Amino acid sequence: MADIDAAGAEIVLPKRPNPVVGVLKSFLLVRESKVAMVGTAILVFWVLIAVLAPVIAPYPPTQQVSEMRNAAPGTPVPAGTALISFTEQGVAEIPIEGTYWLGGDRLGRDVLSRMIWGAQSVLIYAPLATFFAYMVGITMGLLAGYKRGWVDDVLSRLGDVILSFPILVLYVVIITTFGASGITIVLAVTFASGPGIMRIVRGLVLDLRNRDYVAAAQTRGESSLYIMFVEILPNARGPLIVDACLRLGYTTITIGVLGFLGLGLPPPDPNWGNMIAENREAVLTAPHSTVFPCLAISSLVLALNLLADGLREISLKD
Repeated sequence: MADIDAAGAEIVLPKRPNPVVGVLKSFLLVRESKVAMVGTAILVFWVLIAVLAPVIAPYPPTQQVSEMRNAAPGTPVPAGTALISFTEQGVAEIPIEGTYWLGGDRLGRDVLSRMIWGAQSVLIYAPLATFFAYMVGITMGLLAGYKRGWVDDVLSRLGDVILSFPILVLYVVIITTFGASGITIVLAVTFASGPGIMRIVRGLVLDLRNRDYVAAAQTRGESSLYIMFVEILPNARGPLIVDACLRLGYTTITIGVLGFLGLGLPPPDPNWGNMIAENREAVLTAPHSTVFPCLAISSLVLALNLLADGLREISLKD
């Protein structure tokens, strides 16, 4: 891009990197890291499980078969077993058959089916909560880092106050105040994680605000919002993408912990944290009902950590 100074000479302004091309390149570079590829493969597996849950789940997640209480993995459903269903025509018996491949829980529900359906809740609310936390944190960080002055002081002190509280206590206070629900979990994660994201974004903006393409935008008379969200933010994507993967893993653990404490998604909808809590008393007699949900949480968090490590490894090569 060129401009004309007062003397009539042509001034060549620095070209701003294309943010769309940069983001696409970041994701395509995943192929350059084996660690990132492994993490991506595990993550894609769980995403497919969540999307296809209505098709691949062997049984409804709330279906109870008394004969299958704490059944060992691979136990077939007894012949002649039927469920009682209440319809407009009256009471009907629905025969069922098959195998509980991962065993049954204390109420006779299929652990595999509940794990499959539980993946949906985790992969809906964890990304949603992380997304809103980033919306708040990025906005606060951009304002604090670019505007500086009293705006920076107010936002930084507000973030310090929120970060001074133990995060689990903060979650418990918010959820017990507003009630346990998916929306409350999103609100709690956004409120507790936003200030930490703001600190990261603020540090990046303090460096990027002095780059040539920012000065060029200021010379063109662009607004502060344009400079923050179009010139600066896309060029801070590298560290933010890595942090988002890690923070998504933290949020997954948080949802599991809240479910274990009874502050997660209300029953009867399955989630991995609730599955562990409901069957913890049978951990010695029927360990499969708690071990498999724990493995599900661990594998998803591991996938996100591997993806973050791979992206960091790729960024260091550039």
